[in-house]
Amino acid sequence: MTAAEAPTLPSGAADRVDALLPYAPQSAAAARRLVRTALRDWELEDLVEAAELVVSELVGNAAKTGCRLEMTITVERITDRCVRISVRDGSRILPCLIDAGPAAESGRGMALVHHLTGGHWGVTPEPYGKTVHADLRTRSTAG
Repeated sequence: MTAAEAPTLPSGAADRVDALLPYAPQSAAAARRLVRTALRDWELEDLVEAAELVVSELVGNAAKTGCRLEMTITVERITDRCVRISVRDGSRILPCLIDAGPAAESGRGMALVHHLTGGHWGVTPEPYGKTVHADLRTRSTAG
């Protein structure tokens, strides 16, 4: 899938979708479309806004690594109420939370991911890079 293509999922789509995207700023838009399409297909519309913010941050961080090939974006339905968004890139530099301060022009992205996921995010170092994942959960429908 190129950054300009909008993903489509077949009816009864699998619980996982992947896309290879270039290390480019426009890849964030393609990743948001992938997430939006998957979540709507899985009837998890209430997660779309947060998921788009999360994937934008993770893809943006990967795009800044200077890697030259492609990053892998994965959206996976873990349970009926939980999805995992993962971005695999070729850099072994790990993301971290920092206190950017009110005057900083950057550095708040992983804090936003931390907030939106309730702290349910992590990173897996790999021989040739890493995978950063973030889990989002719908609110309980039990009343």
